[in-house]
Amino acid sequence: MSIQKVLVVDDSKTELMYLTDLLQKQGYLVRTAENAQEAIARLGEEKPDLILMDVVMPGQNGFQLTRTIARDANYADVPIIMCTSKNQETDRVWGLRQGARDYITKPVDATELQAKIAALSNA
Repeated sequence: MSIQKVLVVDDSKTELMYLTDLLQKQGYLVRTAENAQEAIARLGEEKPDLILMDVVMPGQNGFQLTRTIARDANYADVPIIMCTSKNQETDRVWGLRQGARDYITKPVDATELQAKIAALSNA
């Protein structure tokens, strides 16, 4: 599976800018959403190849949104990487149980993120 289009969901404008810049420099097309409602709207506009999902957001959190997306037949094949400051093992396990394929903690290490994306591309 070739990953070209990435949807970044995060309520922090700083994180959105950082991840967008990082991914665009690596050749990805990036769309962003600041909350679950925007993320669902972006999914309806164009299906991404990958979603980077924050956990702590106002309204529906990233765990809930991941579960919603993973259980939707239209998007269940889109891999989700949780991208969050929540670094407890229980958070990681919970994120994966909700349907995420991988989990990375902030601050995001560019090399680690690229390795995780490459692993999904080669899966």
